[in-house]
Amino acid sequence: MSAEGTAKPDSAVVRDALGVGVAVGLSGFAFGVTSAGSGLGLLQTCALSLLVFTGASQFALVGALAAGGSPFTAAAGAFFLGVRNAFYGLRLSQLLALPRVLRPLAAQWVIDETTAVTLAQPTRRAARIGFTVTGLSLYLLWNLTTLLGALGAQAIGDTDAWGLDAAGPAVFLALLAPMLKTRTERAVAGLAVVLGLGLLPVLPAGVPVLVAALAAPVALFVQSRRLGPARRTAPDATEEGR
Repeated sequence: MSAEGTAKPDSAVVRDALGVGVAVGLSGFAFGVTSAGSGLGLLQTCALSLLVFTGASQFALVGALAAGGSPFTAAAGAFFLGVRNAFYGLRLSQLLALPRVLRPLAAQWVIDETTAVTLAQPTRRAARIGFTVTGLSLYLLWNLTTLLGALGAQAIGDTDAWGLDAAGPAVFLALLAPMLKTRTERAVAGLAVVLGLGLLPVLPAGVPVLVAALAAPVALFVQSRRLGPARRTAPDATEEGR
């Protein structure tokens, strides 16, 4: 950890964490609308936000079900997207060093946003504050807006007629786009889109999402092949010093 002299004020950490929690938490409304529009009941929709609490997996699950996919393929796609949180947990467990009794509770809040806020902090104290404030505000607001979105969808009836069936994918893309900073990340995203949309007419609902995951190893393999010749032709540092 950095020296205390570089620590951010607690108020600044709280402000930043709340900003993330509120901004992302409001998109739970889109999930509530999407889930109710896909045929899930109010209790089912709210249970997903309470127990799963990872937006990408939730949107993937209800999207696959809405498209007619089997519960198995829908759950498989959601599970695959949620696996990344386990890797986040490995890093955060070392950084936060929480008491053993709190770890199962904290694990529920290990998602993209809490990880990003936590890793941005210079000290362990700031990391704990950022994680707690982001997780608590996001969890409460996400579940509240999920409930409101589901109730609103039931009130207006056919969500497709209002174009609200596109709300979920739109929010997910809005959250994803700023994260694609490198050429490799953009290549993975582009190839995943091509695979997903290209296979949508020929594979059962939910399966194209799983196949699209092949974009990551394919893009990394191509990148390694392109960098391989460059590495072999690059001058050796020991030779340059001669």
